[in-house]
Amino acid sequence: MDDQLNETDFVEPQDPVEIPINGVLDLHTFSPKDLPDLLDDYFEACRERDIYDLRIIHGKGKGILRDRVRAILSRHAQVQSFSEAPLEAGGWGATLVRLKDRSVEGKS
Repeated sequence: MDDQLNETDFVEPQDPVEIPINGVLDLHTFSPKDLPDLLDDYFEACRERDIYDLRIIHGKGKGILRDRVRAILSRHAQVQSFSEAPLEAGGWGATLVRLKDRSVEGKS
């Protein structure tokens, strides 16, 4: 057995990914296990910038990621509504989300 370590035995830690906060979130580069925290953080960052209409790009594939995203959206406290994107915005490969407005939250 060879006890020597190779360069490939070490995994470099990755730098945090900078996500532009512009209302469009492409999930292709993220792990599905990160979705709940990722969406939570992204929604809060958008609301801080008064961005309430979002497009989440999950891709078409088999629909597994889409279903997972929509399950999270259906129970998320900051989500007012969501729907499939129109064809020109990604069709069933993207979901449009309307966040609750912070300025009217808590008012009756």
